[in-house]
Amino acid sequence: MNRIEIESALNKDRAWLIETYAEMSEEELLKPATPSEHDKATMWNAKDHLVHLALIEFNFAKMIRRHLEGDPNPVALRTDASGRERPMEEIMAGVHAWTEDWMLKQQGKSLNECIQVGQEARAESFKLLGELSDAQLAEKLPGAPWADGTIGGVISANAGHGRMHYQWVKDGWAAR
Repeated sequence: MNRIEIESALNKDRAWLIETYAEMSEEELLKPATPSEHDKATMWNAKDHLVHLALIEFNFAKMIRRHLEGDPNPVALRTDASGRERPMEEIMAGVHAWTEDWMLKQQGKSLNECIQVGQEARAESFKLLGELSDAQLAEKLPGAPWADGTIGGVISANAGHGRMHYQWVKDGWAAR
């Protein structure tokens, strides 16, 4: 994707996400939707899914910045700092614990506060996008399994992330 496509996708998705969540009642925002991937006894609601998006967006920007600073393992998922390969079960357990911890720290925030956290994350993505050359956007981010693995692809992956989580919320409601 080029910078115009990336920015357009990020803007369109963010507008859709905010409008969709703004239409939800407080009951819908707080209604249990999906079991936590970390602790099956914990249920995530729509606001939990919404605020989760910001964590990932902040993290993608950090990964990209680490790569640009010369870190040979900027994603640090498949291998640890010592270079040891990690099994997928270990990777996902760590990711789920990390996202659960973030979600718990965000609980109790209003919808406006959750959107504000997302705005901060999106602003970081746009700041980064504005700092990168077209050549950098096309660079592979070592270890990135998202989109096409390029820096631009990883940034643009934030666009569809909200729709994916919203679908999981709807599916979770339907299953209950």
